[in-house]
Amino acid sequence: MLKETVFAFLDLETTGGNSSTDRITEVGVRLWREGEVLEEWQRLVNPDTRIPAFIQSFTGITDAMVADAPRFEAIADELQALLKGCVLVAHNARFDYAFLKAEYRRLGQSFALPVLCTVKLSRKLYPEHDRHNMDTLIARHSLPQVKRHRAIGDVEAMQAFFEHVLVAKGEPVVVSAIKDLLLHPAVPSHLPPDILAYVPRGPGVYRFYGEDDVLLYVGKSTHMRERVASHFSGDHNSRRGVQLSQRMRRVEWTETAGDLSAMLLELKEIKTLSPLYNRRSRAAKRLLSIELRPNEDGFLQARLVREIDPQRLGDYYGLFRSKKDAEVALRGVAAKNELCGRLLGLEPPGQGPCFQRTLGRCKGACEGLEDVLRYNLRAQIGFHGLHLKTWPWPGPVGVVEQDPESGRTDILVIYNWMHIDTVHSEAELTDLSLKNRSVTFDMDSYKLVVKALLGRGGTRHRVIELPALGAPEILVPAGTE
Repeated sequence: MLKETVFAFLDLETTGGNSSTDRITEVGVRLWREGEVLEEWQRLVNPDTRIPAFIQSFTGITDAMVADAPRFEAIADELQALLKGCVLVAHNARFDYAFLKAEYRRLGQSFALPVLCTVKLSRKLYPEHDRHNMDTLIARHSLPQVKRHRAIGDVEAMQAFFEHVLVAKGEPVVVSAIKDLLLHPAVPSHLPPDILAYVPRGPGVYRFYGEDDVLLYVGKSTHMRERVASHFSGDHNSRRGVQLSQRMRRVEWTETAGDLSAMLLELKEIKTLSPLYNRRSRAAKRLLSIELRPNEDGFLQARLVREIDPQRLGDYYGLFRSKKDAEVALRGVAAKNELCGRLLGLEPPGQGPCFQRTLGRCKGACEGLEDVLRYNLRAQIGFHGLHLKTWPWPGPVGVVEQDPESGRTDILVIYNWMHIDTVHSEAELTDLSLKNRSVTFDMDSYKLVVKALLGRGGTRHRVIELPALGAPEILVPAGTE
């Protein structure tokens, strides 16, 4: 591989960190094969915009230096020809590759190369270390000092690291690592071959679109790039996967600070946007629960509730999308606890023993043969696992999630187990009002939030108790027969 492959060590300097709005100010490239530098190429680039003062201070590249430099369009063909057939090597390659793609896209041209990231290479070869930025690599491996944050200086550092690991780890180990990093799953034919280079590695929600921007699928993951890649590599495992792959034209994503943020956003988008290929978690057209009330003889009797009051969740048992689902749950409770089928509403009213009593599966409450207190205690124990949780705070709360990698913060505003809004700093909470908002009480969201905040071991999130902030309008899907 080292004999046959030309590695193009590349570094860019830019006006900022957003490839959609910022521009390239310098390009540095070294072509390297089997220990020999074949060519070095460096250009300053006029970004057609002012370079922010802090960037000028950071890189040393000033507005005056690039005033007479060529614009990217003037060097685009030369750079494309230089890199043709190479493996592009960059440190934090997603950054550099995204800027190159954006610049060529503005010119109506495509740009695609196999990409090797030296950050990933360092992580793969030295997994025992946590930090893999270039300054750390220079210090850790005693690499030569270079002029950092200028294109050729950073290229020299990458090349030095690459040559160092070939000696320190041995060519077979390094080549094996490179091959692993260059492997990409098959990408659907209508998507750019390098699409995965753009998908963030962290938590978030991703969307697949088809022709005419039809939303095909919404998913979430704490590792979006890996999850999207798994869709591509497994798209021929099922007919549905093949269809989705054939129809896919675009991938879009939203980064979040953590898993709970991603799960709630995914649920919201599936329920409100109805993607074609999402089977689970679609919006419920009806929602029912079970309530236990004493009858005239004092025995607890179950009845289906078709208008759930989220302010009284502690009075209900279970959430169900249909009467059939609720009756299945009731039969399960009856069978495990020898409860009366008539009192549970599974049999019509009548005199004499219920059907379960004739089978020996009821202890006689229907005939008045069981003590009321004893029966009610057994019923409460039997329904305990279905008991809905009462909201434990006096008002809404902010549930804080933070992503240490990106520095992103999401504060999920939640009230009565319902996700109402997301802000990104505590300062934004001071201007937040819940008045004139409507939110739907949802079974899936309820289960997610309960598990996150009251699950085994307690919540892993910081919870900020908030003032009343007004009361949102709560909508509940009405249950019907």
